[in-house]
Amino acid sequence: MGQGNHYDFSGRHAVVTGGASGIGLEIAQRLAAGGAKLSLWDRDAATLDRARAAFGEHAPQLVVVDISSVEAVDAARDQTIAAGPVDILVNSAGITGPNNTVWDYAPEAWDEVMRINLRGTFLCCRALVPQMRERGYGRIVNIASVAGKEGNPNASAYSASKAGVIALTKSLGKELAQSGVTVNCITPAAVRTPMFSQMTQQHIDYMLSKIPMNRFGETAEIAALVAWLSSADCSFSTGAVFDISGGRATY
Repeated sequence: MGQGNHYDFSGRHAVVTGGASGIGLEIAQRLAAGGAKLSLWDRDAATLDRARAAFGEHAPQLVVVDISSVEAVDAARDQTIAAGPVDILVNSAGITGPNNTVWDYAPEAWDEVMRINLRGTFLCCRALVPQMRERGYGRIVNIASVAGKEGNPNASAYSASKAGVIALTKSLGKELAQSGVTVNCITPAAVRTPMFSQMTQQHIDYMLSKIPMNRFGETAEIAALVAWLSSADCSFSTGAVFDISGGRATY
């Protein structure tokens, strides 16, 4: 990837969930390059600690949090806002769940995917939106998936959870349309990240076969789109879904 567009995030405070690795870490680094103050929310303390090195002397605030827990999210909000009001929320935390058919899908595995991918996104929005509304400015970007539009076989929980994130984005975007707070989501096709370790090789091959560009996305490409959606320049798009799928998306 060459040098991308620069967005000025000076004076902005961004929360990135799942910010310790993969797409979340790449997004956090892109926001930091624009001058944003960062708070990384992740459930893995060790991974968070390793991520600190990616920011050099501009160390982000690190917050260990289970985003599926109301109490944990509210505590993370209070800890984060103590360092300054939040202007940007990127909901990147998520899991894939197992690759099984619906009839073989364990209910407890289904529930875990829903708790993290959909409930977690809801809880983080719920926690941070009020102080954005009070100040009349905010940018929320939810990481959904093309699977939420098309439904991947052997990934019903993941697909359904991401469809829910798309619908949540549309609802919240309309609720906040006159507040100065925008809410958008992106629907990437597969991007090679540590999440691939949660999938079967058969499922990975299936996802690649659906992408006309015949390659996986790069985390830097995802971060570039999220950076624009997180910027003041993105002022007339809300409740919208932005595809970044190598030509896979059909609507």
